[in-house]
Amino acid sequence: MLSFTGSRLDRADHVRADPERLAGYMNWKARLLALDGLMPSMDDAGRLSWGTLADAPEDAELVFLGLDEGKACFAAVPPRGDASPRMANPQLWSLMANLQPDDLALYGGARSIVDWHARHRFCAQCGGDTKLAKGGWQRDCTACGASHFPRTDPVTIMLVECDGKLMLGRGLGWPEGSFSALAGFVEPGESIEEGVAREVFEESGVRVRDVTYVASQPWPFPSQLMIGCHSHADDDALTIDETEMAEINWYSRDEVKASLAGDGPFRAPPPHAIAHHLMDWWIHT
Repeated sequence: MLSFTGSRLDRADHVRADPERLAGYMNWKARLLALDGLMPSMDDAGRLSWGTLADAPEDAELVFLGLDEGKACFAAVPPRGDASPRMANPQLWSLMANLQPDDLALYGGARSIVDWHARHRFCAQCGGDTKLAKGGWQRDCTACGASHFPRTDPVTIMLVECDGKLMLGRGLGWPEGSFSALAGFVEPGESIEEGVAREVFEESGVRVRDVTYVASQPWPFPSQLMIGCHSHADDDALTIDETEMAEINWYSRDEVKASLAGDGPFRAPPPHAIAHHLMDWWIHT
């Protein structure tokens, strides 16, 4: 199972869309996810820590996360959001590495939604104040009435294969020897397949064909959906975009397999990243 997937919560849209029904769940049985800003808090057993709604500040905006065995789960919007990449906060991953998979999925979803609220307190249309609506899955402008919805940014991350070898790259600023699949945001007006082809060509100068979907992963830093794909190239000649990439190389199946095992020519992405799973999928197909 990919990290950040497999949440045990029932999102219960029928509850969050009904203010009276939602209010009925905001009782002493409801649970409040304990967060230190956007950082997870854990109990003595290493699970996510929970409190009650009484633990929230009186003026807190509460986001309804869903139902867990019939109990309503909420998270409070923090004073500030955080749009920095996960790599900028090693303490965060150290904490998350100790969470059980279902807790990690729950935390990732909660982090994304409360972070969005913290960074979208003003209307993009008129600049007016916005207020939480639909249990936290919408914000409405108090001035012009515009509705705003949590965003998820689609990112293609793709394997490129040519003559039995795999294209992998090292981005600018990455540690020496660290390689991963190429990736980039899908732009307005593009299909996933077109996004793959454009990003690969821009970064490597290689044209690809036969793009297929493999798997996806939510990535809550702050809120991407990583769309894993596979593609083929007929020519391995590289023209590297040096404004984005430090290196791009081609690796054999044996080299990729050895690197995933920690004994190859490059440092592979960690198991929590979809790139690791894509490489593992490739060597077993």
